[in-house]
Amino acid sequence: MQYTIENEILSLTVDTHGAEMVSLIHKATGAQLLWNAGEAWNRHAPILFPYTGKVLEGKFAVDGVEYAGGQHGFARDMEHEMTALEKDAVEFALCSSPATLEKFPFPFVLRTRYTLNGATVRHTVKVENPGEGTLRFGLGFHPGFICPFDADHDTQDYEFRFDVPQSPLVQETPGGFCDGVHRMMENSAVIPLTDQLFADDSICMTELSAQSLSLVEKDTGRRVEVKIQGFPYVLIWSAPTKKIQFVCIEPWHSLPDRVDASGRWEDKPCAAALAPGESWQTNLDMTFVR
Repeated sequence: MQYTIENEILSLTVDTHGAEMVSLIHKATGAQLLWNAGEAWNRHAPILFPYTGKVLEGKFAVDGVEYAGGQHGFARDMEHEMTALEKDAVEFALCSSPATLEKFPFPFVLRTRYTLNGATVRHTVKVENPGEGTLRFGLGFHPGFICPFDADHDTQDYEFRFDVPQSPLVQETPGGFCDGVHRMMENSAVIPLTDQLFADDSICMTELSAQSLSLVEKDTGRRVEVKIQGFPYVLIWSAPTKKIQFVCIEPWHSLPDRVDASGRWEDKPCAAALAPGESWQTNLDMTFVR
């Protein structure tokens, strides 16, 4: 089921399937701002939980028991319960169940809230541990934005732009697994967008000090500004099509497995490790300047 919230600038629709944003309309222009889950990529803005990326050999072990693990976890593929609805905010919850315990043997509550404030969408995710043991998990955001913004612009009319110059390290991910780093650029605020930028898949950046990363239309200044402060990893990605149709800016709190991962869940780097009764929260702010 889908629920729509709105304010004077934006109209946002969220589906209970995955608690995923599926439409974001700029009301003054009628422009769709989110990717439409078309042929190039069949999603809009999934939540990545309880891990990001791939697990080595498609499995992980807890106390000697193996569990199958697909890419980016399972929260994006499950029904979430709508728990609160206001004019400009909506909340959802996904609780552990017999179905999730077959995939991930830990009790959890995953709460999602979307709030509109002017031209900004705030996506808040809170994880709670209702169990009796430690809850380790990973989490990431994966919103996709339509690009070009209109038919009058092409790929080369856009660039990624940090608010201050950066010298990021890029996590090398052959086959989707971490294996070394290299320096992407030195003291630059700009990453030009080209149709070949993602020929080798996503670009995962670390050692960032910037507060925001924006997708900017160079001649008009129209942009999507994503707050990235507090996130240890930020990815940019698009599907490998002939022409760019959308781009993702993905702040993550965890990484895929390394190429030499042990396969044991307790060894996997995580976003947080919660003791019984503890909770953890993160916010993603996306501002749409049109």
